[in-house]
Amino acid sequence: MTTVAAVVPYLGGALAAGGVAVVASRRRELMVRWCVWALGVPLVTAAFWLGPPGIAVLATVVGAVAVAEFGGLLRLGPVDRAVLGAAVVGLVLTAWLAPGELLRVGALGALAIAAVPLLSGDAEHGLHRLAGGLLGLVWLGVLAGLVPSGALGLVLFVAVSIADIVAYAAGRRLGGPRLSPLSPAKRWSGTLVGAAAGLLTLTVLSSLTWQTAVAVAVGGPLGDLLESMVKRGAHAKDAGRWLPGSGGLLDRIDSLLVALAVVWVLG
Repeated sequence: MTTVAAVVPYLGGALAAGGVAVVASRRRELMVRWCVWALGVPLVTAAFWLGPPGIAVLATVVGAVAVAEFGGLLRLGPVDRAVLGAAVVGLVLTAWLAPGELLRVGALGALAIAAVPLLSGDAEHGLHRLAGGLLGLVWLGVLAGLVPSGALGLVLFVAVSIADIVAYAAGRRLGGPRLSPLSPAKRWSGTLVGAAAGLLTLTVLSSLTWQTAVAVAVGGPLGDLLESMVKRGAHAKDAGRWLPGSGGLLDRIDSLLVALAVVWVLG
């Protein structure tokens, strides 16, 4: 497996090459998106460079923002969001400070989430709140897996990001059958080309195993479809509007979450 230090030159080269391509395209939308990446990638890399403490801080911030966006999509109330956020952050901190208690803390979080609609006696929307909260705990709680992952977490982030970008571009150019009704813009052609690009990235970063291959080629697209299902159910185009050129943070980590879950299960 590679190290964080070994990934840095590739990230720098990719950002530089992307910057040249964006300037050549003269498209304002791409320039804005590149500026966001140019700011975010060094921050993410620095967190991984610091090891578990830095990754835990990063995952805590990402988890809190993702819970806010997820709660907005599902129209969960402030109490539901607060309990879900506490459960996700609790999992992240437990993965850092007491990994042996992870299952216990996860169960406690699930009970707390279930208690909110039950104690409020919400017969009309209680099932929706319960299902949404538990889905959020399982989905976003995967961020706890970043803490012990080390450089592999950063490698997965890079690989699924490249796979997603290539899949979008190739799908538009090649066309063909749609991947799923959940995401009409996605094409099988783009998904396959994107998977190949992701596997090539893993190879270059000396991180290609059958587990990481399945995570990037299968888990990444499934993560994207999962968020598409949630957004379509909420009649929303993006999870948020605060991230220029990208919508919300959940729009950027959806593929990573399921890819990380696949590695966690298969590993």
